[in-house]
Amino acid sequence: MILSENLQAKILPGKDLVPATSRLITLTTDFGTSEHYVGVIKGVILSINPAAQIVDICNSVHSYDLLDGALTIAQSYPYFPNNTVHMVVVDPSVGTARRPIIASAGKNIFLAPDNGVLSLVYDREEAISVRHVTAEHYFLQPLSNTFHGRDVFAAIAGWLSKGVEVSKFGDEITDFVRFAAPKPKVVSENLIKGIVIKVDKFGNLITNLTPNDVPQLFAEKPRPFKILIGKTEITRLRTAYAQGMTGEVFAVLGSMGFLELATNRGSAHHTVGADKGTEVGVVFENAASASS
Repeated sequence: MILSENLQAKILPGKDLVPATSRLITLTTDFGTSEHYVGVIKGVILSINPAAQIVDICNSVHSYDLLDGALTIAQSYPYFPNNTVHMVVVDPSVGTARRPIIASAGKNIFLAPDNGVLSLVYDREEAISVRHVTAEHYFLQPLSNTFHGRDVFAAIAGWLSKGVEVSKFGDEITDFVRFAAPKPKVVSENLIKGIVIKVDKFGNLITNLTPNDVPQLFAEKPRPFKILIGKTEITRLRTAYAQGMTGEVFAVLGSMGFLELATNRGSAHHTVGADKGTEVGVVFENAASASS
């Protein structure tokens, strides 16, 4: 496995290179840490650009889980410097006709398979330009059908980090893949239903409910409520994890901007017996009964 020959000669300073310092690269993948995959990706990048700076956002995205990958990168990229290259590889269709893409969104560059893993980035950004990567002379050769993270995405990330313009890799497309994240459902004035979209390392159940979906919880005078999940009924809203009583399952607004169900130094996931996809109902008392 070798880098394509004479690639260095193909880069013309002042023409193909961005007149800027080396772009930072981030990695968001489902490759894990027990195999060689992430190390090899970094080796490819550094072979192309020995001065590259690489930051691991997360290499433990749930295997094949596009929504988990989409949540991970959408929650992370705003905290990085402008012009960062975000390599996002959750790629269950690797080796098929799915396209490799480069998306320029705001002041960020994203490199990913065209399978919707950037959908939440697309939702956040107003100005988006997506290109189908077709310049195969930048790929590693021979090209494996099972490890495009190494042969396609890492190689392109290396060249992007050196300042190669995104326009050199392919033409713009408008039919890129995107999916809609699960949305809460207003069943009635007193009932909003959501779901658990993520269970984090601590066992916190992260729902798709935001303060905009349940403003009654965050009003100056919140309406009495109960949150129903499985056989558990939750009636406490805390402002910090440490405020919870031992063994208590409570609601808290987490750093991702979503309502979470948590326990203090424990796992709501195990306590409640809920998982990703579990339905969550927020029930409010009628104003008349609450004041009587």
